[in-house]
Amino acid sequence: MSIQKNSEIPIIEGHEGTTVKQYFHPHNTINGIRFSLAEFTVKKGKKSLCHKLKSSEIYYILEGRGTLHIDKETFEVTKDDSVYVPPMSEQFIENTGQEDLRFLCIVDPAWKVEDEIILE
Repeated sequence: MSIQKNSEIPIIEGHEGTTVKQYFHPHNTINGIRFSLAEFTVKKGKKSLCHKLKSSEIYYILEGRGTLHIDKETFEVTKDDSVYVPPMSEQFIENTGQEDLRFLCIVDPAWKVEDEIILE
């Protein structure tokens, strides 16, 4: 069994006003999982970089308000919304609210740097 305590997980600075906390990933879990689970924070007025990922993703919004762009579609998201993002979709999320936008992201198979293509 693996237990990850939120207070003990380091915060990694992302791009342009984003932070990441990597809860579970095959490299830090003894159970041989194939997915990864991370928490992202996007500061007010900021957005993630436009990218594609070879894996599928599920976003679960914890707090805040934002717009998720997937290929040519946009989706308004708020607390308790969840969204499936298919593999190789052009995507980014922007914070359109007045507070931090926080969400969980499940990636299957697990996120790897070589599987991500930054488009900007």
